[in-house]
Amino acid sequence: MSRRAIFLLMLLAALGPPGLGSGTAAAQPAERGAYIFAAAGCAGCHTDVKNGGQLLAGGRALETPFGTYFGPNITADREHGIGGWSDADFIRAMRHGVSPDGGHYYPVFPYPSFTLMTDGDMRDLKAYIFSLPAAATPNKPHEIRFPFRFRFLMAVWKYLFFEPGAYAADGGQSAAWNRGAYIVRALGHCGECHTPRNALGAVRAGRHLSGTKAGPDGEPVPNITPHRTTGIGGWTADEIAELLRSGETPLGGEVDGEMWEVVKNGTSKLTPEDLAAVADYLKNIPAVANQVFPGP
Repeated sequence: MSRRAIFLLMLLAALGPPGLGSGTAAAQPAERGAYIFAAAGCAGCHTDVKNGGQLLAGGRALETPFGTYFGPNITADREHGIGGWSDADFIRAMRHGVSPDGGHYYPVFPYPSFTLMTDGDMRDLKAYIFSLPAAATPNKPHEIRFPFRFRFLMAVWKYLFFEPGAYAADGGQSAAWNRGAYIVRALGHCGECHTPRNALGAVRAGRHLSGTKAGPDGEPVPNITPHRTTGIGGWTADEIAELLRSGETPLGGEVDGEMWEVVKNGTSKLTPEDLAAVADYLKNIPAVANQVFPGP
């Protein structure tokens, strides 16, 4: 066996499969789930921090072109949360965007990205959520404009824009790149904010991570493809990893707003190996020209 082959086998053993959470398979499900929980940023949309809400008790408002959505209670409370859900119910929601009673979820719940997660990571995530304190906090009804409030229309939306299924590794790429792809596309669902959308709220094909002037709450979101002038093509892999670890940009500034929440509660908790994998992925995806912010 060549030295190169031995090195590749050692690298694969060190990184593990794309769906593996923190540590080893011997870790407890809730322990692995805590890492996935951070990478997926679950606390952000499901906790009303502004009004002192309990962790994952819901109530956070998200303004969209279709109306205002309120993050639901996903604690283990059986009446107001998801305490009555089985593992199969949880996986069905994450993989297919379908509730235990068969209703379609709005894609503001990023199941178009979460569908790429492995079953094992979904089960571990549920185990961690169920290990947290339950909250008997009622859900707030969404305030959605006509006709988008009709859930049956989501079946049509899914037919047009949604393809369920776990992430399939790209055999032409390295183990590190595939791990980065899994974190960015599935766990971190970065494309949900960093990719422009069409008039029906679906991400635009061929514009992956190229930024948008109309992100969450109407705020602009930057282009994070490796385009040299409109994206982050001038950043090194170490600079990308450092921003995700500390929030510090290559120019010495700091991210703010929702990205600061992402760093504080999510990416700062990733291992150095996973941060490097994300940087590897972002450095080696197609560069897309999209000037979100005014140039110099």
